[in-house]
Amino acid sequence: MNSNWQRKLGDKIIRPRRIRGLHLKRVLGVAAVFSAGYGNVGSSIYYALGIVALAAAGATPVALAIAGILFVFTALTYAEGTAMMPEAGGSASFAIRGFNRATGFTAGWALLLSYIATISMSAFTIPPYLGYFWEPLKHSPMIGTSVAIGIIFLLMIVNVIGVKETSIINIGASILDIVTQITLIVIGFILLYNPHLLLHRIVDNWPSTENLVLGIALASIAYTGIETASQMAEETRRPEKRVPRAIIMMIFAVLAIFAGISIVSFLAMSPRELGYVWGHDPVAGIASKIPIQLLADILKPLIAVLAGTILLIATNAGLIGISRLAFSLGQRKLAPKVLSKIHPRFQTPFISIILFSLLAMLILVPGFFSPRVFENVGALYAFGSLLAFMFSHSSIISLRIREPDAPRPFYLRGNIRIKNYNIPLTAVLGLLMTTAVWVVIVITQPYSRWVGLSWMVLGLLTYLIYKKTSNKQPHA
Repeated sequence: MNSNWQRKLGDKIIRPRRIRGLHLKRVLGVAAVFSAGYGNVGSSIYYALGIVALAAAGATPVALAIAGILFVFTALTYAEGTAMMPEAGGSASFAIRGFNRATGFTAGWALLLSYIATISMSAFTIPPYLGYFWEPLKHSPMIGTSVAIGIIFLLMIVNVIGVKETSIINIGASILDIVTQITLIVIGFILLYNPHLLLHRIVDNWPSTENLVLGIALASIAYTGIETASQMAEETRRPEKRVPRAIIMMIFAVLAIFAGISIVSFLAMSPRELGYVWGHDPVAGIASKIPIQLLADILKPLIAVLAGTILLIATNAGLIGISRLAFSLGQRKLAPKVLSKIHPRFQTPFISIILFSLLAMLILVPGFFSPRVFENVGALYAFGSLLAFMFSHSSIISLRIREPDAPRPFYLRGNIRIKNYNIPLTAVLGLLMTTAVWVVIVITQPYSRWVGLSWMVLGLLTYLIYKKTSNKQPHA
C-alpha cells in the first residue's frame, strides 16, 4: 500500500463495522452480584411456598428447611467453582474443566431447560399477584395465561432489541423486596404469633412420607437461582473474591427470609388454604390476613406491585441468562453456531432469544385448560436445575482429584481425605442429596419425567449430529 496516499475529494471511505469483543466488561461489585442472585432466588418464594404446600401440607416449613440445607451445600460448591473459573457458563464451565466437553454440553443443556422453566414460572405468577387490581387476572385461567405469554413475548422483543437492565434497578428492587419481606415477617409475628395454632396446623396436617419427600423435592425450586451469581462472574471486578462473598450473603439472607415467611404463612392460614386458595400468590395471602385493616390495606397493593416487579425482573433475567448460556455454548463449539448468531443491527443473540422464548411460551399453553400447569412447570424447573447442580457438585469433586494444586481463591473446608486427595464433604453431601431429590422428581412427576428426559435426549442427538457434521466441514 502506498504510504503517501492522501484522501482526495470524492473518495469513498469504507470503515469496518466494530465488532464487540467476546469478553464482557468487568464493572460489577458485590452489591450488584448479590442483588441479581437474590432477585432470582428470592423471587421464587412468591410461588414456591404455594407449590410446596400442595404436596407437603403441614410439613411445608420442614420441607423448605431441608431443601435449605441442600441450598447451602450447592451455594458453597458454586462459590469454589466460580472463584476458580470466573467466567459466564456456571455448571457448564465447571463440567467442561472437571470432565470433558460432552459433559459440559449436557450440563449446559440441562441448565437451558431450567432457564426455560424459570421464564415460564416467573411470568405465570405475575398475573395472580396483579389480580389485586383486577380479579380476573387471578381467577381466569384464560386471562392469566394469556397475560403471562404476552409478558414473555414483550420481553423477547425487548431483549432482541437489546434494551439493557441496570444493576442500580436490580439493587433497588432487591433492597425494597428484602425490606418489605422483613416487614411482613415482623408484623406477622407481632400480630399473628400463636405457637399452639402453629403446632396444631403442622401436626394435624402432617403429610404421608411419600408426600413429605415430594414436598422436599419441590421445595428445591425455592433455591434454584444460585446459577445467576455464577453467570455474572465474567462481568464482576475481582470475581474470585466478590462472587463468593455475594453468595455467602445470599445464603444468610435467603434462609432467614424463607424461614420467616414460611412460619408466618402458617400463622396466617391453614396449609390447605395456602396451597389451594393462595397457591399462586402465597405472599399476597399473608398480607390479606393481617388483622389490622389499615396495615392490610397498605401491604396488599404493595405486595402486588413488588411481587409483579420482582417476578418481571426474574423473567427478564432468565431470558438474559439463557441467551448468554446459548451464546457461550455456540462460541465454545458445543452447540450449533446458529445459537450464537448476532443480530447485525442490535448486536444481540436474537435467534437464541426468540427460540427459547417461544419454548417458554409453549409450555404455558396447557394453562388455558389444565389446572396442573403450575405444579408441572415447577417440577420441570426442579428437574433441570437439580440436574445442573449434580454436574456442579461432581465437577468440583473431580477437579479436586484432577487438579489438586490448581489455585482456588475460595477453598471449601471440611474435607475428607481419600487417597491423598481433599474431597469437600459439602460437595459430596450436596451431590447425594441433589441426586436423591432429582430421582424423586423423575419417579413421582410424569410431566417433568417425560418432558425433561425428552429434552435431554433431544440435546444428546443435537450434540452428536452437530459434532458429526462439524467434523466433516473442510478446515480453512
